[in-house]
Amino acid sequence: MSSVRRGFLFGIAAYLGWGFFPLYFTLLEPAGPKEILAHRIVWSAVFMAVLLAVLRRYRFLREVGRQPKRLAGIALAAVLIGVNWFGFIYGVSTRQVVEISLGYFITPLVSVVLGVLVLRERLRRTQWVAVGIGGVAVVVQAVDLGRLPWLALMLAGSFGLYGLIKKQLGLPAAEGMFLESATLVLPALAYLVVLGRSGDATVGTTSVAHTVLIVLAGVMTALPLMSFAEAANRVPLTALGILQYIAPVMQFATGVLIFHEPMPPARLAAFALVWLALVVFTWDGLRQRHTRRAAVRAAGSAPAAAAAQSATAQRPDQNPREDGEQQRAEADDGGLPGGVGATGEPEQVDRLGLLGRRGGGGDTGGLDPTLARR
Repeated sequence: MSSVRRGFLFGIAAYLGWGFFPLYFTLLEPAGPKEILAHRIVWSAVFMAVLLAVLRRYRFLREVGRQPKRLAGIALAAVLIGVNWFGFIYGVSTRQVVEISLGYFITPLVSVVLGVLVLRERLRRTQWVAVGIGGVAVVVQAVDLGRLPWLALMLAGSFGLYGLIKKQLGLPAAEGMFLESATLVLPALAYLVVLGRSGDATVGTTSVAHTVLIVLAGVMTALPLMSFAEAANRVPLTALGILQYIAPVMQFATGVLIFHEPMPPARLAAFALVWLALVVFTWDGLRQRHTRRAAVRAAGSAPAAAAAQSATAQRPDQNPREDGEQQRAEADDGGLPGGVGATGEPEQVDRLGLLGRRGGGGDTGGLDPTLARR
C-alpha cells in the first residue's frame, strides 16, 4: 500500500472518529458536561505523557521552556481548546448536535475571516462570495431561532482562533496536545476534587463500565489527532480540506436521524446556504491549486530538463522519472488558503509574535519539522 493511500486511510479514520464523538459522549451520561470535560483533560494529559515517554520525545520541554512567548501562546491555545471541548460536550448533553455540526461546517469560513482580520491576508473574490453566503446562512439561522446560534459561533470561533494560534506555535501534534492538556490539568483536578467532596461525582459511584468509558475519553481524544497527524504527513492538504467535512456531515446526520432534532424549513435553508458556501470555497481552492501547479510546471520545465540532462550525465543510475515526480509533489499543495505554501507546511510568519527565540531546529524550536503539522 502506498504512503498516500495509507494517509487517506488515516485521514478518514480521524474524521470518522470525530464524527462519532456525539454518540460516544452520550455514553458518558449521567456525568455532566463539566465533569466530562475535567476527566477528558486529565486523561488526555496522562495518555499523552505516557505516549511521549514511550517514544522518548521529551526534548521539546527544554526547548519550549526557554521561550516565554511560546508558553503564553500554548496557554492561550489550551484555553481555546478547553472552551471548544466544553461547547461540544454541552451541545451533546443538551441535544444540540445539529447546531454543533453547523459550527464545524462554518469553521473554514471563520478561519478565512480571521486570516483577513488578524494576519492581514487578502482574499480572492470567490472566497469573499463564500464568506458572504456563510454570513447570510447565520442570519437565516438566527431569524429562525430568534437568537444568534451562539453554540455554533462559539465552536467555530474558538476552533478558528485555536488553529490560528497553533499555526504560529509550530508544535507537533502530540507535543502540542500534551502541553495544552497539561496546562488545564490543575484546574480540572481541582474541580474533580470539589465535585467528589460534594458527593456529585459519577465516576466510582455508578458502574465500572461508566468509569472505564470516562477514562477512555482521553484516549478517544488523542487517537483521531494522531491519525490526523499521520494523514497530514502523507496526503495533500487540499485532500484533507475535503475530508474534513466528513465529521460535521456525520454529526448532522446523528442529530437528525438518531436524536431526532427538529429541522424546520428555515433551518434547512440555512444549512443549504452553508453547504453552497463550502462548495464555492472548495472549488476556488481546487482551481487555485490547479493554476499554481500549472504555473510551477511551466516555469520549471526548461530548467528542470537541463538539470535532469546534466544530472543524468553525472549519475547514470538516476531514474529520470523521479525529477518530474518531485516537481509534481512540490506543487501538489499550492493554492491552499490559510497560509499553506507549496510544500504543504504551514508558513511560520509569526505575526502574533509567539515563537520567541528560535531553537536549534528553526521554526519548530528544535523539533522535527516534518512533524510540525497542525
